[in-house]
Amino acid sequence: MDQNQNMDIVPLEETYTFDVEHLVSSLEETMSQDLCLSPNRCIFKTPIALYRQNEKAYIPNAFSIGPLHHGNPILKATETIKAKYLQSLLKKSRSPNTMLGDMINYIKAFEGEARECYAGPIHYSSEEFVKILVIDSCFIIELFHKNDDECEKEVENDPIFSTPSMLEVLDHDLILLENQVPWKILERLFSMSIGPICKKTLIQLAIKFFRNIFSFRVSHQLRDIKHIHDLFKKLLVSSIEVDKLGKKMPYRWEPVPSATRLLEAGIKFRKSKSTNMFGIKFSNGVLEIPQIRIHEITETFIKNLISFEQCYPKGDDMITSYAILLDNLIDTTKDVEILRERNILSICLNPEDAVQFFNKLYHTTCVKSFHYVPLCRELNEHCQKRWPRWRALLVRRYFNTPWAGLSTVAAVTLLILSFLQTLFSIKK
Repeated sequence: MDQNQNMDIVPLEETYTFDVEHLVSSLEETMSQDLCLSPNRCIFKTPIALYRQNEKAYIPNAFSIGPLHHGNPILKATETIKAKYLQSLLKKSRSPNTMLGDMINYIKAFEGEARECYAGPIHYSSEEFVKILVIDSCFIIELFHKNDDECEKEVENDPIFSTPSMLEVLDHDLILLENQVPWKILERLFSMSIGPICKKTLIQLAIKFFRNIFSFRVSHQLRDIKHIHDLFKKLLVSSIEVDKLGKKMPYRWEPVPSATRLLEAGIKFRKSKSTNMFGIKFSNGVLEIPQIRIHEITETFIKNLISFEQCYPKGDDMITSYAILLDNLIDTTKDVEILRERNILSICLNPEDAVQFFNKLYHTTCVKSFHYVPLCRELNEHCQKRWPRWRALLVRRYFNTPWAGLSTVAAVTLLILSFLQTLFSIKK
């Protein structure tokens, strides 16, 4: 080796000193911090694994709600609209001169609990954090109130209701998991401001605002609502007939065949009369599925619900279980057509895009318990029987059209008559 090259090689210990004491001190300082996770956390940032699938499904398009997206330059233009709605709400209250101060005092007293609702530190001062919650909460309340048919809204001068595209944007932005404020704050500010003069509850106003997208029926009183996103999750799950659907069970998922394979096994598909999307039932060889309506916001809604289930420690896996089952049933374009023909699937996408839609709903997720274990077991047991498959094959080959059926009956009749004629001839 060249002598000059030897001179360039410097031992590692001469260029870098590992300070063990400093690292110990740093780790001890980290461990000395409050590392407890609050049991109140219910508003989460979307896990990176889900976010990579389709980031547009998790971030707001125009309106930031709460602190997680506050300050985003792209969303800054709508801050004026929110301030205008705050002003409008205060004017409707019984004490407009003192109402704003009362709201600020309430949220200031609730600040600690409100911060705990967010999974992760909120790097805003106390004053800025309270300001965000006041403006955003009052904006939502006034938005829902103005949307009520019984309220007079000045459409021509209103920055939202005079622009239909704004309502579509809000449908998307208000259901995002990252774009929430605690429901407790919404309810309290609602009761302080226009609750006494409004004929509907805040839940009723919220349901009415989203009525063009979701059809909900409140069958009983909802408890412990965390935020708007959680409200819709509870509305979806609350009406499930647990005894008929099957109680929450350990995760022993048995994949079921696609709709095409089930049809070949003799299983019939029928649109269920149930309004609950999860009420999929199998009885006497008939699989009943409530209509699956897919529109512009469906993917965003379901993906955020799945994200909530993946993050919330007290939650269940109902939405994820539903997505897994649909992914099993819909594997090819033929599966899409089978469900469309029976009015089970209502979708504007072409068959190829529809298959991709269902196959990507729950990627990189897992479930602690699968809610359709009994249903999957029954379907698989039915598919293993021979007679239903033979009967289905016979129907498809020989009775798939009226003319084919008549030809088959005629051929069988002719065969029987020929047999009888031969039999009589032998006896003579």
